[in-house]
Amino acid sequence: MIEDKERWNERHVIRPMSMDANKTLVKYIEHANVGQALDVACGTGRNTHFLCEKGFDVDAVDISDFALGKVKNHAHVTKVEADLDTYNITPNKYDLIVNMNYLNRRLTSQMKDALKKDGLLIFETFIVAHGEFQMPTTNLNYLLRKNELLHMFIGLDIIYYEEKIEVNRLGERVKIASLVAKKS
Repeated sequence: MIEDKERWNERHVIRPMSMDANKTLVKYIEHANVGQALDVACGTGRNTHFLCEKGFDVDAVDISDFALGKVKNHAHVTKVEADLDTYNITPNKYDLIVNMNYLNRRLTSQMKDALKKDGLLIFETFIVAHGEFQMPTTNLNYLLRKNELLHMFIGLDIIYYEEKIEVNRLGERVKIASLVAKKS
């Protein structure tokens, strides 16, 4: 855990994220019932802050104490410093779960169980890409395979799913998968 924390702290210092909320989250937020939200691997809080503005009580979870220090202190935010390799999500607690630019396959079944009835999941992360793409594929455990995200959440009602090529904020071409799904 210490090595992961140090690596993520360094990454947040060297390559800070934009503070704009994720576009998919902004587009599909109206499908969520306002209530309890979980922001998995929240980083410096770009999505956490957006959810607070929309009236959610947010559990903001990340391993990086540096990043969590950038999350605004707010009565509706609970900061949780945790290693997501061992963290467990409370079942039937959340109206909304947000997971952006992070993949931990161990958590996917927990995410389904953690959603309340009519709870919404918004999940977006990187896909394995080769050739002209910049996303390093040195550790494939952190990259999705084609259609994998769709299959992970097959028991939910899929509202939106797309795999696409984007140019990230550093000008690099990356492949991403985006999913919005509801628990019935």
